[in-house]
Amino acid sequence: MEVKLHDIGEGMHEAEILHYFVEPGQNVKNDEPLVEIQTDKMTAELTAPADGVVEELRFHIGEVVEVGTTILSLRTDDYEETQTMIVQREQKQPMKTGASSTSTKPYNNENPHKRVQASPHTRRVAREQGVNIEEVTGSGPSGRITAEDIYQFLKAPSKPVSEKSTEEAQPKEQEERKFVPFRGRRKQIAKKMVKSLHTAPHVTHFDEVMMSDLLDLKQQLKQEGTSISVAAFFIKAIQMSLEEHGIFNSKLNEEQERIELEPHFNIGLATDTEEGLIVPVIKNVEDKSIELIHEEMKELTAKAKENQLSAKELSGGTFTMSNVGPLGSTGATPILNYPETGLIAFHKTKRMPVVVNEEIVIRDVMNISFTFDHRVADGAKAATFVNRFIDYIHHPSKMLVKLV
Repeated sequence: MEVKLHDIGEGMHEAEILHYFVEPGQNVKNDEPLVEIQTDKMTAELTAPADGVVEELRFHIGEVVEVGTTILSLRTDDYEETQTMIVQREQKQPMKTGASSTSTKPYNNENPHKRVQASPHTRRVAREQGVNIEEVTGSGPSGRITAEDIYQFLKAPSKPVSEKSTEEAQPKEQEERKFVPFRGRRKQIAKKMVKSLHTAPHVTHFDEVMMSDLLDLKQQLKQEGTSISVAAFFIKAIQMSLEEHGIFNSKLNEEQERIELEPHFNIGLATDTEEGLIVPVIKNVEDKSIELIHEEMKELTAKAKENQLSAKELSGGTFTMSNVGPLGSTGATPILNYPETGLIAFHKTKRMPVVVNEEIVIRDVMNISFTFDHRVADGAKAATFVNRFIDYIHHPSKMLVKLV
């Protein structure tokens, strides 16, 4: 029985082999994890389709395989006889690799740099605590390291430092050059960005919006016991603006020579994670209150940080929002989340003097940038869309009225 890489997400074409949970000759049960893979959007595990014995692993860790390719094979009958055959074969010849591999050495389930099973959160805890995560023994499934394992490691008695280890700790005269692997999600993001930039002519419209009234409303709600993030208001304002300017909630179908207006407003949230940029999607925003949007946004962002998003939660977006203001950004020219038509980015909010009713007053002002596909819409339509969004933020009560 062949275990193939199947499409676990919208538009998936290939994935990188991160880790094998099994080795040739090992008995496995139905639904038991076999291999961990990395796509451009997520990390996932492929499980056994039936009880059996692992017969052959066809790729090395770090190799990229295409959808439909056989990753490993299982023997589903005669366990003991199969195990004997596998042992004899492994002694006689090295393991076969995929067609894309040029390696002739036998398969080795150990990564040259030890493959550590741990979530991004656990890795962050290890870095903050100054722990080399490779020295920690995992207590989770398949040896996965948890945050609790990090804390237990810290409580363990320290090993005495030998004279040799002290010498090794001294800086070398010539440090070896370090490298960051260009593969997995980082490589897939690069491919998608290049395709987007080379396919759609990008134009970015810049503007600014006074945030004082919205921040006052947010504070008032907080005092009444309801805490809602500013980003939730942004998402609702985007959806309402798109209802009036649907051209930016569309995708260009060049083959059929038409612009397809999307019936629903599914807003993607550009989220920075340790594995790279990822865009979970809030579906059908038109049917959700600002409070519900806030709760769903928190849940999706947390799952993105832990690399636990499903394919469904990462697909179906019609428009993307990027909130980089908390990082200190003052402006940018974002690349579209192709094939979407528009992406709006929010930057740093600053208190500054502005003229209101012929008087100089202090207001909270935020920079925004709106990137759009110039094949689908022109600058005038972009300015009108952004102006409508700004009006909702200047007068947030208009959003609340429309929710009634």
